[in-house]
Amino acid sequence: MSATSESIGRMIREARLARGWSQQRLADELGTVQSAVHRIENGQQNLSLSMINRLAEALDMPLIQTATQGNVNFEIQGPTRLSGGIDVRTSKNAAMAILCASLLNQGRTVLRGIARIEEVDRISEVLTSIGVRLTWIGDNDLEIVRPGTLTPETIDARAAKRTRSILMLLGPLMHEFEQFLLPYAGGCDLGARTVHPHMSALSKMGLTVEATEGNYHATVQPIEGVERSITLIERGDTVTENAVMAAARAPGVTVLRNASGNYMVQDLCFFLQELGVDIDGIGTTTLTVRGRDHLEADVEYHISEDPIEAMSLVTAGIVTRSGITVRRCPIEFLEVEFAVLDEMGQRLELSPEYRSRNGRTRLVDVTVVPSDLVAPLDKIHPMPFPGLNIDNLPFFAVICATATGQSVIYDWVYDNRAIHLKKLADLGANIQLMDAHRLLILGPTKWRAREIESPPALRPAVCLLLAAMAARGTTNLMDVYVINRGYEDLPQRLNKLGASINVFWGTPQNDA
Repeated sequence: MSATSESIGRMIREARLARGWSQQRLADELGTVQSAVHRIENGQQNLSLSMINRLAEALDMPLIQTATQGNVNFEIQGPTRLSGGIDVRTSKNAAMAILCASLLNQGRTVLRGIARIEEVDRISEVLTSIGVRLTWIGDNDLEIVRPGTLTPETIDARAAKRTRSILMLLGPLMHEFEQFLLPYAGGCDLGARTVHPHMSALSKMGLTVEATEGNYHATVQPIEGVERSITLIERGDTVTENAVMAAARAPGVTVLRNASGNYMVQDLCFFLQELGVDIDGIGTTTLTVRGRDHLEADVEYHISEDPIEAMSLVTAGIVTRSGITVRRCPIEFLEVEFAVLDEMGQRLELSPEYRSRNGRTRLVDVTVVPSDLVAPLDKIHPMPFPGLNIDNLPFFAVICATATGQSVIYDWVYDNRAIHLKKLADLGANIQLMDAHRLLILGPTKWRAREIESPPALRPAVCLLLAAMAARGTTNLMDVYVINRGYEDLPQRLNKLGASINVFWGTPQNDA
């Protein structure tokens, strides 16, 4: 038995009409806009867990929850030829950092263009549980108003444990409490991801953390002095974000060395500047933060575009040998990736640069021209910004599988990601796991469709989706929650380019 996005949409429409409600009335009940209800009823929008629950409550229809019990899956018909243009959505990782940073602001924060994805839902549930008022304005704008006193003791532990972003509450909360608890961080299964770099940096500002049963127990001892020089032991993105947020509310000057200059860190710094924090060195490895003990401003901030989603969409064009235009690509964070693609023979046509809505990030439109690829001469590996992004590395596994020759993908950062990418072999790739960090890929690949379980890691799961679009036949990609964590309405957006991706719950229709 299965339910599809179309059948759920019909169920919702019938329930709405039975109550005599217009689409606008249902939208008001859901806290969204009429166009979103229209897309839901036509099966053209992903239904997140929170949206399913809100629909069931608004319409008094537990049947909706019953029909969507179990895992959400994708049915992908291939091979696909895509055409047309698609806009890159805003950054998931920047949104998570700025949502946490909104706790620093005693004023009203409005985030423009924030993605409606599962990861945002989880951190929203966390913030709501500690007293923050969140109000969606239309489809993708979010108003955030925090109370005078937060209540971390009432935190939603279930939501917190499903997102690694919970770690980024350490920096904001350490200025408000002498001690507090946070649940252990979750997220993708990518092997051991130590929190020690966070503790090392924040300890220089007075925070110590002890691991207790299921929680991080944080204790704060104020540090004397108004000048701090901190060298991060790891040039990590979330480590840098945590340290920057802590420094933003620490009066005096904090110099952070070996800092990440990556896209989400830059976006966070731009947001903090809107709050009145003085930050020098954005985009470099040395950040100088002049903190303030009180931040209170009514701000509106446009989150910038996501370079990882941009690379995903460019990869979709490459793997399916399609001519598409991916608009609003943040070029500063894609230049190394595009240089590697150029070496492999991939033609990309770039528009003149223009600015993101935040006024800072440089964007281009990228047209993918179908090309015959050859394997790169050297291994492909990530490096801290401005090198090839660790989250873009997986896409080169599926790209190299389409190229002629032998390629090596070297992921020195994560323990399990290469293992998850090995699942591309199930769709026909000639791919060998050399060790936990290295893949040997022989191409080109004749992709073949089949039923396959999605790995518990976001980017490898998307790579399987892209490969399935190039495969002949029907691929059922099972349990895709991890994709919905990081991408907003990806199947529907790809379908507008010519893909054939159906969302369903339960067993595949051909097995029912």
